Amino acid sequence: MKLLMISNYFESHQGGLELIGGRLVRELRRLGEDVRWLASDETPMPGDRELGGRTVAIRACNITERRLGIPFPIPNPRALRQIAREVRRSEAVLLQDSLYPLCVAAFLCARWSGRPVVIAQHVGLVAYRNPLFRLTMSLLNRIVARPMLARAEGVAFFSEITARYFSGVGFRRPPRLLFTGVDTSVFRPATPGRKPELRRRLGLHPDRPLAVFVGRFVEKKGLAILSRMVRQRPDIGWGLAGWGPLDPRRWGAPNVRVFARPDAAELALLYQAGDVFVLPSKGEGFPLVIQEALACGLPVVCSAATVAADRALSPFLCGVPLDEANPEANAAEFCRAIDGVLAGGGDNPRAAEQRFAFVSERYSWPDCARQYRDLIRSAAAASCRR
Repeated sequence: MKLLMISNYFESHQGGLELIGGRLVRELRRLGEDVRWLASDETPMPGDRELGGRTVAIRACNITERRLGIPFPIPNPRALRQIAREVRRSEAVLLQDSLYPLCVAAFLCARWSGRPVVIAQHVGLVAYRNPLFRLTMSLLNRIVARPMLARAEGVAFFSEITARYFSGVGFRRPPRLLFTGVDTSVFRPATPGRKPELRRRLGLHPDRPLAVFVGRFVEKKGLAILSRMVRQRPDIGWGLAGWGPLDPRRWGAPNVRVFARPDAAELALLYQAGDVFVLPSKGEGFPLVIQEALACGLPVVCSAATVAADRALSPFLCGVPLDEANPEANAAEFCRAIDGVLAGGGDNPRAAEQRFAFVSERYSWPDCARQYRDLIRSAAAASCRR
């Protein structure tokens, strides 16, 4: 089947959605599907042989991300013609989320051309502190995302949180809950006794406890709480990997080391060097970084809401309620949770292997790709029957 996948950016953007999309394209191609990947040209296209000639970069204005940290590239008129042309060449269209202008344009072109659409919905509502942003997203979900999901031939949700948020939509066909996979050949626990060596290699203190954060440096990832945690606990080393407008290097904290845009292998080393993974984010679907951290054996402290992304995962997570009205006190709660996890032996090798075994069994990329292939094919068949 000739399948066109649409996302905001290519995987070089290093957001969870794009990394998921890149791996999914490759897995579907290994299953014999003829997949093309269309995204904005804001970040470089994949350069590997596997996707050579199978990507389409279009021009888009990305000012909202540069100024506000909100990924919302807007295609220009020529790009819209490219999207329409690529949709017509395909037999089915897979959208990575619904609200983004590229995905909306592809959806409308697909409806006009009679091509079936499957939507992989990552998030529901992001509770931005700015009331205007919050209201705008809520309205867009009501007037754009929900109608798109209702008219799509197939829908897959990445987490139980997102599925519940959109539970009132009148879907054409019952939506599916499809968790993404984890590359356990890369993300796996460090061999016992290797952490001090890894920390020296990464320029981290070899003896003090190490907390790891991975994500874009933006509001929704909880940077306001994280910065206070860093100040409250100078006895903990903090390895922060990511990029964005709220750069932690500006905090001037001697116990912080920032890793800008690490690749998967470098990221795995950081996880393996750590004692605990911390993610005080809000409005998430199911952050890929939680799966990666667990695969590397780390205990995870995250917001209480994020724990609900996959109920089977809850025994492996420590959830802390978010209180954005009092970030100082909330940071103290997160620090107490970190102390509790470490005091309880959460970072010992046996617990690390249990986490790795759970992730390996539950989050398989080949299984995920097969389920997407079946969903896309059944959606296309249903469209033909209509």
